[in-house]
Amino acid sequence: MGRISVILFLCVFLLVFDYYCYRAILSVFKKWKPGTKKIFSILWWAYTIALLIGVFASIYLNLYLAIRAIILVAFFLTVVCKFVMLPFLLIDDLRRGLIRFTRSNKKTSLPATAAKQAATGEPISRSAFLMKAGMVTAAIPLASLSWGVVSGAYDYKIKRRKLILPNLPKAFDGIKMAQISDIHSGSFYNKKAVLGGVEMLLAEKPDFIFFTGDLVNDMASEMRNYQDIFSKVKAPLGVYSTLGNHDYGDYHFGRTPSPAKAKNLQAVIKTHELMGWDLLMNENRRLKIDGEEIGILGIENWGMGRFPKYGKMELAVKNTDDLPVKLLLSHDPSHWRGQVLSSYPQIDAMFSGHTHGMQFGVRTEHFQWSPVQYIYKEWAGLYQEQNQQLYVNVGYGFLGYPGRVGILPEITIFELKRA
Repeated sequence: MGRISVILFLCVFLLVFDYYCYRAILSVFKKWKPGTKKIFSILWWAYTIALLIGVFASIYLNLYLAIRAIILVAFFLTVVCKFVMLPFLLIDDLRRGLIRFTRSNKKTSLPATAAKQAATGEPISRSAFLMKAGMVTAAIPLASLSWGVVSGAYDYKIKRRKLILPNLPKAFDGIKMAQISDIHSGSFYNKKAVLGGVEMLLAEKPDFIFFTGDLVNDMASEMRNYQDIFSKVKAPLGVYSTLGNHDYGDYHFGRTPSPAKAKNLQAVIKTHELMGWDLLMNENRRLKIDGEEIGILGIENWGMGRFPKYGKMELAVKNTDDLPVKLLLSHDPSHWRGQVLSSYPQIDAMFSGHTHGMQFGVRTEHFQWSPVQYIYKEWAGLYQEQNQQLYVNVGYGFLGYPGRVGILPEITIFELKRA
């Protein structure tokens, strides 16, 4: 099924779903005056049609990013709220169907039933109750997700961690390292806010910085308006980066190799170079202070399940046997359990991103929860097994839903310490 066919299918589905909701609302609010009903109908269908036209325009026309973001946010929130209402509508339809079936068997007349309801003085019908309960319930995600867009998308938080590395050379004891991940520049719509996060990072004065993949959503051109901002990300001992699953253009060009896809990837790689970031693609670097060294290794994306396995650890660890500490940049945290723990015990700590913490959940100093934890065992924060550690950064940017609720964008500051 092609892209246009998928979009047309979704539009037809949403129109049918909208009609179902529309009829359900009218069936409950029967006492509306004709004028009120007409105004409601015009507003309902005008909004629905305008929203669908806006989605098509966002996909196929070169709209300003801010306008495109507003349209897609409105579409996302509308769909979520209506799906939350759906169970209440289905329950009411099922209830009424059972009542009709019972009445038909008992041959009870509708006027008699209505009279009985009026005699008992029932203040609100069950249908009205279910509809209003559905509306109130739908308002909860509407309010929280709207607040996540307004306040959460760029509410950068600094997470501070001490990273204990038993074999850390004395010259590196107390050194400061920073990590950011998952910029997803194609999703941004507030350049000033993005710059504010970069300034927060630089104010920490890290000695070196890791970026653990997903610079863009799909296309290298997404960095056009943000390259100048992220070019400011510098550190005395360097900025080291790696690629994430989105950087290869697989979601735009497909998994099959093509000249256009290869050209886009080279442009992404060139962007790292122009910003002064040292992109590690299945290779390593030696970080040296006062004659002592540690290893910084980076591989291309390697993920479990449907995610691509471009990374080659055998190349990344090459000629590093003499180094007392090895730090690995690998975008997908599933790589740690899928390959690193079992086959590469020489890796002291791995740094990842990818999960975004699903941009929704709860995260405090001593407790964290997100739906993503049912997909990824390691999804946010620091993990350890035996002598190996993993840190998962929940990301600097966002993808899909243009906001964050509870799981805020992260800048991680590590202090490396000897045991």
